[in-house]
Amino acid sequence: MTKPEVLAPAGDMECLQSAVRYGADAVFLAGKQFGMRTASKNFSDDDLKQACSFAHNNNVKVHLTCNTLPRGDETDSLPDFLMMARDAGVDAFIIADIGVMELAKKYAPGVALHVSTQAGVTNHLTANALYNLGASRVVLARELSLDEIENLRAKTPRELEIETFVHGAMCVSFSGRCLISSYMTGRDANRGDCAQPCRWKYHLFEENREGQFFPVEEDSGGTFLYNSRDLCMIEHIPELVSAGISSFKIEGRAKSSYYVSVITNAYRHAVDAYFENPDGFALPDWIREETEKISHREYNTGFFFGGEPGQVTSNGGYIRHYDVVAFCEGSRGKVCDITQRNKFLTGDILDVLPPGGVPFNTVCKMLINSDGDEVESAPHAMEKLTMITDTHIPAGSVIRKKRITDN
Repeated sequence: MTKPEVLAPAGDMECLQSAVRYGADAVFLAGKQFGMRTASKNFSDDDLKQACSFAHNNNVKVHLTCNTLPRGDETDSLPDFLMMARDAGVDAFIIADIGVMELAKKYAPGVALHVSTQAGVTNHLTANALYNLGASRVVLARELSLDEIENLRAKTPRELEIETFVHGAMCVSFSGRCLISSYMTGRDANRGDCAQPCRWKYHLFEENREGQFFPVEEDSGGTFLYNSRDLCMIEHIPELVSAGISSFKIEGRAKSSYYVSVITNAYRHAVDAYFENPDGFALPDWIREETEKISHREYNTGFFFGGEPGQVTSNGGYIRHYDVVAFCEGSRGKVCDITQRNKFLTGDILDVLPPGGVPFNTVCKMLINSDGDEVESAPHAMEKLTMITDTHIPAGSVIRKKRITDN
């Protein structure tokens, strides 16, 4: 068995640092052009150089998304962009367009070519054709089952790596090829600017009764017709490995550094635990519980076991059991310097996730503000505080608090 790569999203430098800190083997990110997530901060040319340097110093690879479908004169700027990325040190381009792939071979010949999920690779014939064109990896369409992936793996060269999404939001459209956003808002999802209208609530009205709305119900539970469940394969590491998948990809370049930290850490530990004892593997409970500590929609196993993930028709919101209350910037024994994110109080039981480690609880014994005064609570976002606890908290740790409404 070949140990799969844990590939984490990085929408900005903070997320990249979190991914590295919490165990990613590689990160995927975008520059200021040709990426499929304009909502993310993404990376300027200088930022990209810094990102590659930081990642490589920590033995982490950088995959750059270049997976929009450029039109007309947009292609004129591609050679300079590709050469800039090559000089910055990216390890691979994620590309959806064959023409862009040819340009990458010409202007950045030392950079690996990964074919994006936007290309919709569903069979070994296409995978082999792309390999013959120079691709070293294909990111498979999300709609494939594990049996189909295993069959594709058996009929492709072992040198061709296979990457699949294993966690995160699912697009309602095949391999992300959606036009709803363009129709409704003028924002083209295929050019990185999706407004996510699939998450909106819809009603129907009859033209002679303007303003009188009628519910459009998929069933009696609600009107969120296109609202896909989130993917979570944390309990199925053995099946993913057995299918021959080379890289486990975590969706989320528009998500927070907290999300990146928690989910990267969970899959890092799950993969490592499996390869330490494949015959007797049982997923530790704490890893499964970590996936519930981020905001998410109802989880599902996507298309991996056949069928479809289905939609959440009752609401468009997230399940959220925990709030991030602070990040530990540094510590001295049981004294730590924190940056506050959400309100918490002296005496609260806090849940700590250390970099690369296992979560544990601690009690906030005392809070001291920047003026040296003891305070009862931390109510101001981004405030710098000193916190005294009953346990040492390593620098870089995420500090959370369970929501009171949860049992």
